[in-house]
Amino acid sequence: MASGSIAFEGVWKKFRRGELHDSLKDLIPSMVRRAFRPAREGELESQEFWALRDVSFEVGPGEALGIIGPNGAGKSTTLKLLTRILKPTLGHCRVQGRAGALIEVAAGFHPDLTGRENVFLQGAILGMRQAEVQKRFDEIVDFAGIEDFIDTPVKRYSSGMNARLGFSIAANLDPEVLIIDEVLSVGDMTFREKCVQRMLQFRRNGVAIVYVSHNLPSVATLCDRALHLNHETRLIGPTADVIESYIASRSPDEATAGGAEIVAVVLTDPDGTRVQQISPGDRLVLHVDYALPPSAEDLAFAMNMVRSGDSLLVHHAIYSMAALGLASPVASGGAVPAGDGRVRVHVEFHMRANVVSGQYHFGCAIIDDRTEHRLHHMHHAASVTVREDRPRLGVADLYVRPRARLGRMGDRPDPGAAVENR
Repeated sequence: MASGSIAFEGVWKKFRRGELHDSLKDLIPSMVRRAFRPAREGELESQEFWALRDVSFEVGPGEALGIIGPNGAGKSTTLKLLTRILKPTLGHCRVQGRAGALIEVAAGFHPDLTGRENVFLQGAILGMRQAEVQKRFDEIVDFAGIEDFIDTPVKRYSSGMNARLGFSIAANLDPEVLIIDEVLSVGDMTFREKCVQRMLQFRRNGVAIVYVSHNLPSVATLCDRALHLNHETRLIGPTADVIESYIASRSPDEATAGGAEIVAVVLTDPDGTRVQQISPGDRLVLHVDYALPPSAEDLAFAMNMVRSGDSLLVHHAIYSMAALGLASPVASGGAVPAGDGRVRVHVEFHMRANVVSGQYHFGCAIIDDRTEHRLHHMHHAASVTVREDRPRLGVADLYVRPRARLGRMGDRPDPGAAVENR
């Protein structure tokens, strides 16, 4: 079992905007200013900014931490600090154990060397003997799937080929710590699936992993904890909670005057127990409480399900008041007043989650059916993580249960071999 670990302790990192000296006339005054007006370590001079502010986390053996956040939030800076490409302004970074890193496509590759030569170069950088690298060489090339190009200079490689070789080297030289940046954003689907399975295997073998990605479903699959980073720690904790917080921060609710409002949303199983994690095909109930003006009429109630990582719309439906059996106006239906002159309406959306593993969230809206104008829209009303033992690509769970039988080519299908899906 691997025994690597990572510690990121109170790290601050600052950079300077636009500092470019292309002549002695510019450089000498800058050096004089710094000599006579040295800045304190924790303060900013003109044109300086904090890329990271007091960020801390630890990753132990067999743990995987996902780091998510918007562009420019400091994610890549964090990885460069962990790999010692950069030094922190304040605080400490510690990586214990042999570290495999893939923080950029072709990071560390020499463009004029062949793929073969770069494999041995990377092994030497990691402190491995040539015989150790040679022992794993065939496995590295096979995993990368570039056998026909291994003796071609890597400057001739496509970005996908570079990524496959880079990940394969990092994954096959017995790392105790793995530092990965967006490896699943390049390469074909088959290779990405191989990467997922290999990273899950690393976790089982005790490797400490830090994984930066905008691909939220892959973070939900691979990581047990996550960090929402935006120059500072917004939230760190269980992956599902952090992803939910991150998505909610990107999509603020929208409301207009008029009194119609979504006041509460809860996601449960059919027995009424709140759920955060399910399996494909599980039954769900989305409970939505609305506060409506007593005279409300011609309203419609919308709900949707979205895959969080890429905003793929999985389901969208709109239900009129008549379809839900609500009187118009609602006060005439015996609704209970909410205490502010409005009436309370509770709607339950029953469904079966026929989706594959990933992170999903639900949105809700109240719509004026005459003008199609949204009176209140909650982009992120509830969320759920769908997990399964072997992640599959796509989005829909077709509940495929294959069966095979021996026979001759051209035999007609046996109707008795049909499979009932439900």
